[in-house]
Amino acid sequence: MTTKLTLTIEQGVIDSAKKYAQENGKSLSNLVENYLKTISSSTVEHDVIDSKVKKLQGVIRLSDDFDYKENLRQSISKKYS
Repeated sequence: MTTKLTLTIEQGVIDSAKKYAQENGKSLSNLVENYLKTISSSTVEHDVIDSKVKKLQGVIRLSDDFDYKENLRQSISKKYS
């Protein structure tokens, strides 16, 4: 059963997502649905790290109070502003 959902998202993000969906022959609804399925799936292994990424561990030293979520939020906001 399909249910309608209303989301509040920045216009720039919507525009970019619509362009991405169109270029990949998908609908925006399909992208959102697949994303939500992916993050809510209990079968997805979140702890699998590629060997190339593992080699990079410890290369960068960050302060103890570094907030990666805030840093990521700012980067995404800047990208889509």
